[in-house]
Amino acid sequence: MSAATSLEDLLAKDAITDVLARYSRTLDWLDEEGQASCFWSDAAIDYGFFKGSAADFVPVVMAIERRSARRWHLSGPPAIRLVNASHAEVETYGLTAGARQGDDGSYAGTMYGGRYLDGFEKRGGEWRISRRDYVLDWSHPIPNQPVFDPDAAFPLPILEILQGGHAKYRPL
Repeated sequence: MSAATSLEDLLAKDAITDVLARYSRTLDWLDEEGQASCFWSDAAIDYGFFKGSAADFVPVVMAIERRSARRWHLSGPPAIRLVNASHAEVETYGLTAGARQGDDGSYAGTMYGGRYLDGFEKRGGEWRISRRDYVLDWSHPIPNQPVFDPDAAFPLPILEILQGGHAKYRPL
C-alpha cells in the first residue's frame, strides 16, 4: 500500500467518524438540518419502528427527540472497513438516554444500548450514511432523574434543550 493510499484511507475513516459524531450531536441539540446532513436522502433506514428513506426518517426521529426533555447519544469508536474509494461498511456501538417530564414534575426515561450497522458512500467528495440498520441490544429504565434546578451545593449548568437553535449550540 502506498503512502498516498494510506493517507486517503485515513482521511476517509476520519470523515466517516466525523459523520457519526455529528449524528449524535445533531440529535441532542435538535438540529434537523445537521441530522439530515449525516445521510444521503435516499439512504435505506431500518430502525424496526421505521423502515424507509433517510428523507422520510429524519423528520420522524427529530419528532421523537423533541418529545424528550433530555436526550443524550454517545457512540463508541467505529469499526470501519473501506470496501473501495467510495464505499465503506461501518459498525458502531451506541448508548442513548432520554427522559420526559411526568405530571408530578419528575423526570424519568430509558437508556438504550445498541449498534448501528451502516453502509457509507462517498459522493461528490463527501461521505454520508447510505444504509443504516439499528439493532437494539438492551434497554433499562431510568426513574427519578433530578429536575433542572442546579444543586446549590454543587452548581453545575444544566441544559434544557426543548427546540432547535439553543443559545449554547455552536455549528462545528
